[in-house]
Amino acid sequence: MISPSRQRRLFLIFSAFLLAGLAGCSYPGVLPDELSAIDPYAANWEIEQASFPDRCYHLSLKMKRIYSGGAGEARAVFHQRAKEIMRENGYDTYTVMEYAEGLDSSTLGSQRVARGVIQLTRK
Repeated sequence: MISPSRQRRLFLIFSAFLLAGLAGCSYPGVLPDELSAIDPYAANWEIEQASFPDRCYHLSLKMKRIYSGGAGEARAVFHQRAKEIMRENGYDTYTVMEYAEGLDSSTLGSQRVARGVIQLTRK
């Protein structure tokens, strides 16, 4: 049997842990007016684009030198940007005319790159 003083001490310790845990779960009751989505690819890649006649765009992607993951996502980033260009210009689809991935070497180390050309088309 537990003595009454020990029961009281255990109750106080349990209550202190419970209050400390609940204090971390407080909710201020304020919601933002606008929610924003974070592009997971934007943190790792720099994209340059150039437009050419006949609805063609050249996309050049460089992986940032300091990054966290994302080494195999060049093709996904390329297609994501191609879809954005397609929607911004009011086209229905796009065709990948050429695409290549590689490594550019320099004194600071190698850097992943991808280059490609898309052509916007209507159905």
